[in-house]
Amino acid sequence: MFFYVPNTNAQQKQSVSQTEMESIYQEVKTPFKYGLVMVPKDNEHKMDCPTIFRKGKFWYMTYLIYSGRGYETWLAKSKDLLNWENLGKQLSFGDNGNWDDNQKAGYNALTSTKWGGNYQLSKYDGKYWMSYFGGKEKGYETEPLSIGIAYTTQNPWFAHEWPRIAKPVLTSADADVRWWENRNKLFKSSIIEDKERLTGHRFAMYYNAVGDSLKDNKKTRWYERIGMAVSDDMINWKRFQKDPIVHHPVGITGDGVIQKIGKNYVMFYFGAFWEDRKGAFNRFAASKDLVNWTDWNGENLIQSSEKYDELYAHKSFVLKHKGIVYHFYCAVNKKDQRGIAVATSKDLGKSKVNFVGE
Repeated sequence: MFFYVPNTNAQQKQSVSQTEMESIYQEVKTPFKYGLVMVPKDNEHKMDCPTIFRKGKFWYMTYLIYSGRGYETWLAKSKDLLNWENLGKQLSFGDNGNWDDNQKAGYNALTSTKWGGNYQLSKYDGKYWMSYFGGKEKGYETEPLSIGIAYTTQNPWFAHEWPRIAKPVLTSADADVRWWENRNKLFKSSIIEDKERLTGHRFAMYYNAVGDSLKDNKKTRWYERIGMAVSDDMINWKRFQKDPIVHHPVGITGDGVIQKIGKNYVMFYFGAFWEDRKGAFNRFAASKDLVNWTDWNGENLIQSSEKYDELYAHKSFVLKHKGIVYHFYCAVNKKDQRGIAVATSKDLGKSKVNFVGE
């Protein structure tokens, strides 16, 4: 597997050993599929991209619903990570002629990255933050899509509409746009605090986008890669390096989410339509400096195996709680019904796994 390394000497110094990678795999693997924990209310609605955080004794999930018009961002609540209750919307459609009226796909920022930690959200400047990809056109991921920032001074564990910065912070029309993100679609972003200033900045954003082929500038939907941006104030972002940090020769590499396991940062991400692997699946890479990433070359963490995820099993959020690893992911069946499923490191039994109308 190919992954980008900006400096060969730095990579030799910072690489994660195969022994460490195998240890990470053994720590995070979740061979027991519990089943669907979130199912859309009907076949026209599709759930996607869970982000999990905790407050007190409750867990909260920020997730997306696609309704035909576009994406909105919703919130759910759970006591046990298995049974979830919808609370309401956080980012809703608009009709005001704004750049993001019909697409608002949000992801909580500054979630604790400590593996097995408290998974709480942190504030900056007295606010909680969320990044999202937005767009003005109706439909499924209709371009152009750009990255925006939302924030709230209220408690993020209550469903309410989050205010948004008026303009996107990253677009494919920016003067410094990179070759790998120049096809009008910037997608999921994950923002963490770089407490050690490994990047030289306070905040690091990992995001994926569609761009040219490295070899022949071939225009194709299936070249999607993960790159970085950095900020010191959560509002003004600049791209970090000219090349993506995790990508593969063809297909999608996307939706990176960071945890720190021991001395290594681990990026859980999904791949799709690679030369050597079918469908969509979840994998990981690891880093010691948040910049140079070593790709796992072993088995997928999650892949299609059940009726409810037989088309795609992808888009991770992975956490550890009370000795059990929970791997949340988007499960898609052959009818293109999308729900949120979870796999675990211990056998917890099975949930109801049928979609609406099956």
